[in-house]
Amino acid sequence: MSSPGALRPPPTANPPAAPSGARPVRRKRRRTWRQALRRDWQLYSLAVLPLLFFLIFRYLPMLGNVIAFRRFRPGGSIFGDYWVGLRYIRMFLSDPTFWDVFTNTLVLGGLTLLFCFPLPIVLALLLNELRSTRLKRFVQSVSYLPHFLSIVIVAAMVMQLLSIDGTVNQLVRAVGGEAVPFLQQAGWFRSIYVSSEVWQTVGWGTILYLAALTTIDEDLYEAARIDGANRWRQTWHVTLPGIRPTMVTLLILNIGTFMAVGFEKILLLYNPLTYPTADVISTYLFRVGIVSNNFSYAAAIGLFESVIGLTLVLSANAISRRAVGASLW
Repeated sequence: MSSPGALRPPPTANPPAAPSGARPVRRKRRRTWRQALRRDWQLYSLAVLPLLFFLIFRYLPMLGNVIAFRRFRPGGSIFGDYWVGLRYIRMFLSDPTFWDVFTNTLVLGGLTLLFCFPLPIVLALLLNELRSTRLKRFVQSVSYLPHFLSIVIVAAMVMQLLSIDGTVNQLVRAVGGEAVPFLQQAGWFRSIYVSSEVWQTVGWGTILYLAALTTIDEDLYEAARIDGANRWRQTWHVTLPGIRPTMVTLLILNIGTFMAVGFEKILLLYNPLTYPTADVISTYLFRVGIVSNNFSYAAAIGLFESVIGLTLVLSANAISRRAVGASLW
């Protein structure tokens, strides 16, 4: 019986030659960024203006956050006169008014996220089931037109409808009731704000989900029908998983703006009578920083709000990546 080593062929100094007529495989060289820029400079030039916009209006203003730790007065140095450390941070942490507006921000942000995030998904699923193209286009047009209205116009419409002599109170009087001062009662403000926000934003968010629905393979629906799945099970097992990346992306973005509740609309709708439920961090910053000229204190509160927003985005992205497998980065 021969040893195992005898079965092995003797080592050769040179590898076997390639068959005649076979072309050697060439590795494709990666282009450097300079070569890519020289080749596609027209496309890259389109990004110059957006990059300048973010640089000038988003990143350069971040340098102003230094006045949260310095004493700033109008007419003095743009970065403050002298260093005060954490003085302003301790001020708002011990300010009861700040914690009231912080609570209002959390409540309004939570209600907005609770209603304005899932409703576009529901509307998109309903529109996707419509077989009439004309009806589908009509509902789409009616639903997303409010997005193009100015916030000033939306606030004026809300004030006109809900005033003492407005349309809503005229209907209340017509059925034998008494007029309700909706805009002067703090208990009504959150319902008014969230309702107007839903009316203005749901239709526009639906467009994104309808675009995502078009990317789902029709063969998946055919396979589900063959397996006996009804429309509800097709929606649950095919449609929703198909638009899950879009849902996760928009959810993370909405959580990132959780603390930045609509400043313009609240500023136009609220008044001192509705401060207990309407005053949020952004409007409080406006009164403290612009009206009272306490810019350092306002910068400290704004920096605190930004840190919370960044923490929420990072946390939501990490949880989504681990639980769902989809994330922004």
